[in-house]
Amino acid sequence: MKDDIILKVGEMVKSPRSMTRQEREIWHKQLTENARDYLFSIGQPLVYKRDGRVVAEHKDGRVLVIR
Repeated sequence: MKDDIILKVGEMVKSPRSMTRQEREIWHKQLTENARDYLFSIGQPLVYKRDGRVVAEHKDGRVLVIR
């Protein structure tokens, strides 16, 4: 028997354009947490700018300055 691969695509309930400021802040926070969780699950650091410096945050809590 052949295993079928099923792809699920999420759909937003509400457009960001029609969200209140509070709803957009919650949505943005969830996006950030989801990205961090995904990157850590595949063994990659989260890379971002902090105080004008590029840093890499690792799953084990290390934060390394790259530039």
